[in-house]
Amino acid sequence: MRTGLSARGPTPLVEHLPPPGAHGGDGVAVAAALGLEAVLDLSQSLNPVAPDLVAVTARHLEALRHYPDAARATVSLADAMGVDPEGLLLTNGGSEAIALVGAELGGTVREPDFGLYPRSGGPRWRSNPHNPSGRLAGAEERAGVWDEAFYPLAAGSWTRGDHDAVVVGSLTKLFACPGLRIGYVLGDSTLIERCRRRQPLWSVNALALSSLADLLDLVDLPSWTAAVATLRAQLVGLFDACGLQAHAAQANWVLVRSPVLREELAPLGVLVRDCASFGMPGWNRVAVPDERGLAVLDAALQQLDRKEAP
Repeated sequence: MRTGLSARGPTPLVEHLPPPGAHGGDGVAVAAALGLEAVLDLSQSLNPVAPDLVAVTARHLEALRHYPDAARATVSLADAMGVDPEGLLLTNGGSEAIALVGAELGGTVREPDFGLYPRSGGPRWRSNPHNPSGRLAGAEERAGVWDEAFYPLAAGSWTRGDHDAVVVGSLTKLFACPGLRIGYVLGDSTLIERCRRRQPLWSVNALALSSLADLLDLVDLPSWTAAVATLRAQLVGLFDACGLQAHAAQANWVLVRSPVLREELAPLGVLVRDCASFGMPGWNRVAVPDERGLAVLDAALQQLDRKEAP
């Protein structure tokens, strides 16, 4: 039984391992650098039980021939979330939502928190669940701007619903589609109009807008949240079995403390998120994978066990 990852010198593959990206999701670059066909990228925390995005978007390729028009997609998302369309702005991913609101309002954070939030003075920003701890905010906690990119997968509902706060969100996580880029801002109509004027024309691509209604028809937040919780418990069990404690909360990831976890697993085809960019060196954020991903991770951890056996 292993009681922690080894401190052996670097293997030839590890010597070619690129430094971690600021926000994870660098599996393609790591695979290329290590000469691997692919890696299981657990540095990006996406919905492990998301529907088949390719099958849905394939029905909307004709949209590529037209300029984007966000009107119908905005109504579709507003209806799904139970909010007023006048208080909703679709954006080019959550990063644009953060940039637009940050430019209008500024912001402060209590560290550690997500690196893209403004730190220039202004209302408090808070990820919910908190990134990186994974904890949902208590009912008594308040923020001027909530980032609810992971909230639906943690709480089983679309939004916390604080009427006196602004919300930024991302459907990237919910639909496991970082390349499609769909985010949003929720706020009063005045702020939404200010953000819309700041937003570049045709910011959200036509394929994302055309596909959104069909994607929303597939959403089952309570079922997905329950599935994530089950998979998260299995993930914790894998780390427990090899002597590493996984700190789990309500999010679709866990935290694992080990200074060499990324370096040990990457040559075996599994990538985890180094938390140094959160000011937490030695910690790793590990996304909850699907059943196949759990098997891949389990096999990698067992290989490390065999290497370290006397």
